[in-house]
Amino acid sequence: MTTPLIWDGVLRRLGAEIPSFALEAWVRPIVARVDESGLHLLCPSAFHRERLRERFLKPILASACAEAGRAIDVHLRIAEESSRVAREAGEAESPPASPAHSADADRSGSAAAHPPAPVQRSLSHTFETFVVGSCNALAREAALALAHGRQLGVSPLFLCSESGLGKTHLAHAVAAEARREGTERVVYASSESFVSDFLSSIRAQRMAGFKRRFRQECDLLVIEDVQFFGGKKSTQLELFHTMDHLLSAGARILLTADRLPRDIGELDGRLRSQMTGGLVAEIEPPDAQVRRQILRAKAAAGGVHIPEPCLDRLVDGARGSVRDLEGVLIQLVASAALLKRPIDLELTEAALRKLVPSALAEGRPMEPEVVIQVVASYFKTTAQALASRSRRRDLVAPRQLAMYLARRYTIAPLQQIGAALGRDHPAVSHALTTVGRQILERAPLRYQVEALSARLDALAARGGGRAG
Repeated sequence: MTTPLIWDGVLRRLGAEIPSFALEAWVRPIVARVDESGLHLLCPSAFHRERLRERFLKPILASACAEAGRAIDVHLRIAEESSRVAREAGEAESPPASPAHSADADRSGSAAAHPPAPVQRSLSHTFETFVVGSCNALAREAALALAHGRQLGVSPLFLCSESGLGKTHLAHAVAAEARREGTERVVYASSESFVSDFLSSIRAQRMAGFKRRFRQECDLLVIEDVQFFGGKKSTQLELFHTMDHLLSAGARILLTADRLPRDIGELDGRLRSQMTGGLVAEIEPPDAQVRRQILRAKAAAGGVHIPEPCLDRLVDGARGSVRDLEGVLIQLVASAALLKRPIDLELTEAALRKLVPSALAEGRPMEPEVVIQVVASYFKTTAQALASRSRRRDLVAPRQLAMYLARRYTIAPLQQIGAALGRDHPAVSHALTTVGRQILERAPLRYQVEALSARLDALAARGGGRAG
């Protein structure tokens, strides 16, 4: 049985066993692969892997064995580590890259001598489960039009937002809806898998197969996280010609990224222009009305009733991405289930305290400048030094921490946070990703974040969240 059949069957079985919001938050983000050694589940982070191991490994194992009709091993991996191991193996076994493509090979690492089996992702999200508001209405309507092929003028459709605001949901929905409408030749890929397949095909001298998959046998192409194409010159050239071929043939294209095309560094001008040749739709953080709808929908899907006062508190206290909302809801529902008590305001406050900084949970967000000053004082430097253009190591790390904590403790947009530190939107996005990953890997950094959070919480309790 193939990977999609086994994993889709596992998801169906789990859907009858665990709450849907838990399934969406912890199981669906996984990338699944099957080989002779068993089912390999690639998790986004070490934290995600451990949470999966603690809470869901047993039902996943039981479901996988039932779907396969035999005993099957389940292996939990971290996606980044898996990719790194594959690249290192490829470096040892692959012949040197051709000179024409050496630039990308140097940046991306060598791939295996034979193209890897394409990663299969369960396209689980639908338009029906996407909560619409003013923050995302344009993106949703454009995605629906693209899926139905009603307005080819929106192709390529470029969806842009920070992490956790619905890009992947809409990308899944477009691919699933197009298939339901009769579009059989749908190709869904991440930027990493596109680059990996491209380099592998070059080394194995199988570019004809690569082009057949992405050009001749494709009526709808969906590629996620295209910001990672920055700096990969030969891959950019291949993507440019692929998109040019598809658009000329009347095929549809959907791209997603965490920044606008103009903000993607080291991107070829022709490709940048091509990406913006259709429609660019930004998705903003959800407002209070959308947050309420999302929480209602997630709770209802899991068969959970959230009392109205508790729902009001969650809407006010959990301001951030859809993933942030799901995290608070999971914390609340899990606490109620484990303690065998009804959901009330006390449990709601406890969930908010664990997952949302107190300044936001109490409705008293700080200003970025205050957070920056606290971080500067902690590291015995100045706010001016953090905002300087210096790339000294003793300033880069505190600067990134200031961006990370400003994002947690304020409601300021990324542009405002960046401006307070003399940086742009992409620099802040990069800092958030970097610090978020390193917190899971480096204990000293976790201690620093905890110490700084304690100072900021104490300052907020004294009402000192405003810049003087």
